[in-house]
Amino acid sequence: MKRILNFERISVDDGNVCRHCEEQLRRAYEKLELAKEELEFLERPKRSIIVSFPVKMDSGKTRTFTGYRVHYNDARGPTKGGLRFHPELSLEDVKNLAYLMALKCAVVNIPFGGAKGGIVVNPKELSERELENLTRGYVRAILDYLGPMKDVPAPDIYTDEKIMAWIMDEYEKASGIHSPAVVTGKPIELGGCSTRAIATSLGGSYVMGEIMRYMRLDKRKLTVAIQGFGNVGGNIAKILYENGIKVISVSDSTGGILNEEGLDIPRVIKHKKGTGRVTGFKGANEITNKELLALDCDILIPAALSDQITSENADDVRAKVILELANAPINVEADDILFEKGVFVVPDILSNAGGVVLSYLEWAQNLTGDYWSEDRIVKRLKEIMTTAVREVYGQCEPLNCNMRVSAHYLAVKRILRAEKLRGNFV
Repeated sequence: MKRILNFERISVDDGNVCRHCEEQLRRAYEKLELAKEELEFLERPKRSIIVSFPVKMDSGKTRTFTGYRVHYNDARGPTKGGLRFHPELSLEDVKNLAYLMALKCAVVNIPFGGAKGGIVVNPKELSERELENLTRGYVRAILDYLGPMKDVPAPDIYTDEKIMAWIMDEYEKASGIHSPAVVTGKPIELGGCSTRAIATSLGGSYVMGEIMRYMRLDKRKLTVAIQGFGNVGGNIAKILYENGIKVISVSDSTGGILNEEGLDIPRVIKHKKGTGRVTGFKGANEITNKELLALDCDILIPAALSDQITSENADDVRAKVILELANAPINVEADDILFEKGVFVVPDILSNAGGVVLSYLEWAQNLTGDYWSEDRIVKRLKEIMTTAVREVYGQCEPLNCNMRVSAHYLAVKRILRAEKLRGNFV
């Protein structure tokens, strides 16, 4: 197959092209050695669904809502991805997130394709009854494309286990079949996993442990700073603290705190629960989020929002390693700067994949009816995450690239291999 050597935008006027995906493919392009038809294929999701559906409100009136579901690729298995409720959600957002999910599932080598979906709504403006009606209306609208062997949603922004239970119930009513595997992130009583709440953080800690081993970092001397102290940031801080690793700084939207001798994380968690913020914690100095990103530490963990490290502040970063637990916390320009500086960046599609791995384990148990102990689940999660790190890291030297390009290379190679085995490419 003839390869094209220089990247060029192939389909400028094609509205189905995922622009962010196109940019990510461009960055890995030379290593991937994609043929023109392969690139054209990867730029586009397999299926983009836009639905409009009516919902009866408490007032007795009916409102029409818009929902999306994108199946990016399903060559390796049913599509998998979160469902978010957000007033600013767009189809382009969903395409990009579905693409990242396809890569994430391929990187950790679980039998899923990538999907994402959501509804354009501010859920804070709805009553619980309206929220339930909205969820069930969305399920009915996408019913033909939903199912344990078709597409499996999970919680995302402003959705939770209660909403997953409604999805499962509505799907079962329509299909007439008990189907707990139609969603993951369900309540434990309906087939969910108890480890779900900490899965992303726990998976990230396993990735971090492997990187520490490769870089010969002594955990007794290690210093860590964590931007973001929500579910993911708070749990990774607790896990590291319990493993004897010094967390010197954490932050949330109100600002950050710093104690170079190490923070008492259980006390910080208690303070956060009591006050709603980390600032004001006794025994630490207050700093800004900007200052946290520039701290002299061994490992920096962005666990909050996207685009936190950009070309404007990448030169200020002094950490040796960055573990991306947030989605896309480093933008394209900053990634190149950090690589030149010698900062070792572990990309989000690897480091925060613990959540989707746990979803896979939940799905597998739902399909078989064989439910595992928590110890067995945690052991399997660790096996999958550490194997993925070794495979991604092992390609960096022969490819002469960073971990992000290596992860993209591995994921795209696996997706295309599945397509070729199906006879879609030669």
